[in-house]
Amino acid sequence: MTLVRSSPERGQGVLGANLLCMGSMMVWAAGLPAADVLIPLLPPLALAAARMALATAVLLPIWLILEPRAALGANWLMGLLVGGLLGFGAACLVIGQGMTSAVTVAIISTTMPIVGALIEAVLDRRRPSGALLAGIALSLTGGYVALDPAAGGPDFGLGALVMLASLVVYALASRLTVSAFPALTPLGRTTITLTTAAMVTALAASIFGAEPAQWSHLDAHAWGALAVFAVGGLALSQLLWILGLGRLGLAQSSLHLNATPFYVMLILFALGGSWVWREAAGAAIVGLGVLVAQNILTFRKT
Repeated sequence: MTLVRSSPERGQGVLGANLLCMGSMMVWAAGLPAADVLIPLLPPLALAAARMALATAVLLPIWLILEPRAALGANWLMGLLVGGLLGFGAACLVIGQGMTSAVTVAIISTTMPIVGALIEAVLDRRRPSGALLAGIALSLTGGYVALDPAAGGPDFGLGALVMLASLVVYALASRLTVSAFPALTPLGRTTITLTTAAMVTALAASIFGAEPAQWSHLDAHAWGALAVFAVGGLALSQLLWILGLGRLGLAQSSLHLNATPFYVMLILFALGGSWVWREAAGAAIVGLGVLVAQNILTFRKT
């Protein structure tokens, strides 16, 4: 068996979409260390609501200025339904991340390509190709290679179930963000769902919040972490994600998620941390999976 490159035109056709997904994962990864700062300081629902509200405060004015007619004439009722799903998934993410270990979060996250393929198979009647299945297998392998063996074992309890629910709901909401608003641009699709998600999470925090958030206790470092978590890790990340997802589809876009540990390591390396070859190798395997899944690299007999 020989690995060969497909036509240059095919590779160039999906390059931009893959770069968008990579960019989305990089800025999302930048938000993970910020989340670790905030989770001990704020109740989960309050943190999810604040994150959504700050992301909306950035995107909504831009949308109203650039596309006022589209914004005012959009299907806000559908936006409320999709945004409700997105908000629920975001709340589950924060709750699950607080209940589990970093290893558990990483392991659950590696299943995103499988979740994406299953959603497309059920809702779009799209049977996964052999290339996609091979790419998913490589992506899973890369995700597991990137795991830190010294970080301890996973905890597959209630927190893991909450994380898995977050993953499924987020994947479904992402697909609906693309398919439910065909007349809107990616900026509009992202903004309408984040705006309504902010409304839903704020309402949930006010009704179901077990304890009030002590906002006055946050220092400048915590407020900076919230800005990174919301603006970079959600507003910009979600916009890039929807742009890439609209071109590649859910399953193929999801392959990029398993390179997140490498991006986190790159960020920490730039801040003075150490280079981890294990995570670099994992990212390389994930990258190979992306190329195989999209038939940019194919196997053939010789």
